[in-house]
Amino acid sequence: MRTLLTLASALLAYATAVYATALTYRLDAHEKACFFAHVENKATKLAFYFAVQSGGSFDVDYSVVGPNDKVILDGTKERQGDFVFTANEVGEYRFCFDNEMSTFAEKMVDFEIAVENEAARAKIPSKQGSSPEQTSVLEESILKLSAQLSTISRNQKYFRTRENRNFSTVKSTEKRIFNFSLMESGLIMTMAGLQVFIVRFFFQGARKGYV
Repeated sequence: MRTLLTLASALLAYATAVYATALTYRLDAHEKACFFAHVENKATKLAFYFAVQSGGSFDVDYSVVGPNDKVILDGTKERQGDFVFTANEVGEYRFCFDNEMSTFAEKMVDFEIAVENEAARAKIPSKQGSSPEQTSVLEESILKLSAQLSTISRNQKYFRTRENRNFSTVKSTEKRIFNFSLMESGLIMTMAGLQVFIVRFFFQGARKGYV
């Protein structure tokens, strides 16, 4: 029972060291949207993930700007990205998506911003009478569990992105087939009407010749 309580306390301490925000945002054409994360300590790790779920060619421009307007990451026409970097300065970090390249297509973007405080993670409580070896084993187990959960989360995001993109492709293909069918039906009706007109024209000309 005490072991479970210690493990629960350690997990709680680790969870409070990580702050994450996961959102889905609709980015209109010619729109630039920015989101912010505040870092209170140096050497804090920042994780940034995004994936374009639908719209256009599933691409978007992105940039990560630190304090003093220093560009940390940027890219153009990217479908998705997964980055981890260390914040060397205290202050506000800006994560931006730019869809100004699109004339009419809006984009659905899934993204996640996580702030991980290494100093807070190191303060894992230990029960009285436990040896440093036991505490280190517990910390290692928590880190492994966190890594496995992170892998599961990334796989879920990947499959969700694939599913949404495939659904969007199927929907686009279905719309094209429907439009092509309408054009084909209209062309068939036009050809049928033209044939009737030509046949009537020939018969009317033949009757005038006999008269």
